[in-house]
Amino acid sequence: MVLTALRTEVLDGLCSKERLDLMDSIDSLRSQGINHFVSLPQIIVYGDQSSGKSSVLEAISGVSFPVKSNLCTRFPTELVLRRTPQTSASVSIVPHHARSDSEKASLATFHEELENFEGLANLIDNAKSAMGISTHGKAFAKDLLRIEVSGPDRPHLTIVDLPGLIHSQTKHQSSSDVDLIQEGVEAYMREPRSIILAVVSAKNDFANQVVLKLARSADSAGTRTLGVITKPDTLHPGSESESLYVSLARNQEVEFRLGWHVLKNLDSEAGYGSLAQRDLREIEFFNRGIWTELPESVLGIDQLRNRLSKVLLNHITTELPSLIREIEAKRTACQERLTRLGQPRTTLHEQQAHLIGISELYQRLVQSAVNGDWNDLFFEDAESTTGYHRRIRAVVHNLNDQFAKTLSMKGHRRHMTDLGEERASKHCISVTRDEFVDHIENKMRRSRGRELPGLFHPMLVADLFRDQASPWEELARGHIRATWKACQVFLRHAIAHLADSATSTAIMHDIVQPAMVGILTALNIKTGELLRSHQTIHPITYNHYFTDTIQKIQEKREDDRVTRALLQFFHVEELGSYHEGVNLRSLKAALVSGTAEPDMHRFAASEALDHMTAYYKVAMKRFLDDIAVEVIEAVLMNALPAMLSPGKVFEMSPNLVTRIAGENKEAQAQRNQLMKQLEVLCRGAETCKQFAVNEPSGAEDSEDEEDEKDENEDEDDRSDASETQSAAVSHPPYIETSPSQPLQPFVEEPEPTVPIEVGDPVVFNAFWPTSSTESKKSKKKGKKVVPAFQWN
Repeated sequence: MVLTALRTEVLDGLCSKERLDLMDSIDSLRSQGINHFVSLPQIIVYGDQSSGKSSVLEAISGVSFPVKSNLCTRFPTELVLRRTPQTSASVSIVPHHARSDSEKASLATFHEELENFEGLANLIDNAKSAMGISTHGKAFAKDLLRIEVSGPDRPHLTIVDLPGLIHSQTKHQSSSDVDLIQEGVEAYMREPRSIILAVVSAKNDFANQVVLKLARSADSAGTRTLGVITKPDTLHPGSESESLYVSLARNQEVEFRLGWHVLKNLDSEAGYGSLAQRDLREIEFFNRGIWTELPESVLGIDQLRNRLSKVLLNHITTELPSLIREIEAKRTACQERLTRLGQPRTTLHEQQAHLIGISELYQRLVQSAVNGDWNDLFFEDAESTTGYHRRIRAVVHNLNDQFAKTLSMKGHRRHMTDLGEERASKHCISVTRDEFVDHIENKMRRSRGRELPGLFHPMLVADLFRDQASPWEELARGHIRATWKACQVFLRHAIAHLADSATSTAIMHDIVQPAMVGILTALNIKTGELLRSHQTIHPITYNHYFTDTIQKIQEKREDDRVTRALLQFFHVEELGSYHEGVNLRSLKAALVSGTAEPDMHRFAASEALDHMTAYYKVAMKRFLDDIAVEVIEAVLMNALPAMLSPGKVFEMSPNLVTRIAGENKEAQAQRNQLMKQLEVLCRGAETCKQFAVNEPSGAEDSEDEEDEKDENEDEDDRSDASETQSAAVSHPPYIETSPSQPLQPFVEEPEPTVPIEVGDPVVFNAFWPTSSTESKKSKKKGKKVVPAFQWN
């Protein structure tokens, strides 16, 4: 690649001086960290291999690229033109993200600068070697070759030359090379702020050139694609191919909203010619043959520069609002990362102050979460997984609700079912009441005391209850651990939100985790205390719900017995109205029979079952509340805000403070990088916002010059217009309605005052007090001149 002296007139048309600050700010922003690039409005030149795209780029930019037919672009080349007081050139490599860390580090160190343009070709060859590109080795690379050309007369502009598209593999270009090039080209084309120059060579049928297919894929509406036809001199004059390409240039074959353009390349086969000679030969070529039928605006490099100037300027203006939003979003993210990093902290005092600040924020945030106050942005949307995990009060409530349901379904060892019901259960033993009574009766025989027959031992209820509530411990400890883990997840989110990655990791490791381990131990101890009160102490309750439940159990059993007796007596399947005569003595006997239990031991066992069932319900309700209040709230939730406090920071040893809040070299480098990036982002945002609210003065100046020219050319028209205006003031305009009606003075009303019948011919004439100069200006500026009245 050879860099020739740039011609100012070639590049000035592409970017006005008023855009320099904007382009400089955005270009500087692009050169910051890998994750902070902003898509910059740029010109992308791409086409099939040997389509002449390098010649197009040379003609546009004034930078000479090799156009020998046996060579091609081996990598994306980004040409960055910058305006600086001194002339210089530099070559660097931006490694592709797929490279390994060691390769990235090696390629990133490649940066060479030149005080003049001599030796640039050697630098580019060195860059090829660094990428691993050679004649017999690797043919293409995804790495970006960045060439920065600086000078006092060069406007800011970014032009990208992409590798030529290959249709199929050859002995020098493998199928992986084909895929590699297409992936790279498509990535550039998908950038919404890139102006695509789709180069089509007239040497080949345009329908077979991949460039058009990719253009439609990346820019389906064709709003940012401009087609460029090269090598029109290779077409035979008068041939069908020549006519087809002329039709393509008219935007009739493949339609792009930006249209098409035709360029004649340098004589690449002969290998000679300068830019000036190229321009002269191009003008001569388009002044003969069928090409004279095309508008001059689509022919030649001068017109292409003019078109690109307008397209690029309009594209920048259109993209500026989204560009500002992107910069603001990156600036906000950068500021948030800096906030988490905190101020520089090299001394113990700075480290302690930093940790105290985090502890204060931590206490406020965690207390809000414990109280169920979701006003802080930290809590996000409750419907998202992260947002729900951060709303720890809601999580704990839901876990307590789930524990209550689980204890109700799985907390009892034996479950009584009626005859005929499904008896299988994976959570407990399913038994009928008679089977349960048999079990209790057998237990009574083995533990009889001094109680009378028909009565049960006072401690029998305690034995039955402990056996029935035996699943409580496993369920309760599982619930406690699940709630404890939920709090751990919440704390991890909270700490990561308040501190940078290194500090938050240290806080979790040195403060939160040890504290949470201690809390888990305390939770298990408290849970064990509550369980022992039910496992070792005899049943005690003064809740009237106990006796109420016993009576309801017995009433329910008696109700079932009476119902069965009535159904059997009346020989019916269900209770209802009955109007026949009834022997009341027989009915009384039927109802009374079966009420007495002749077996005294079975009667006592049945009574013991009723008392145990009633006490189980009372104890279960108390246990649920105790777990929620005495364990979850008192031991766990109340400890969360106090886990990290300013007081505890003051009590920490200097070594612990340094280990948690001290900065390593990586964090210091990250802060410096973020501060530099934030500065560039702020400067870029300010510059963009200035251009968002102010029109470019260059456009205004051009309009003012045109206005001045119009005023000089139409000096006589002004006097004529002045006389016309005076006449218009002295004599109001008239409406000529028809020969049969007299002229009526014009009245400024929405509707004419003269009555008009349907079918009457209407001729509307008026004299408007507007000078011909103003009318000409409006037409030249593209303003629409709206007539005062219009009749259809």
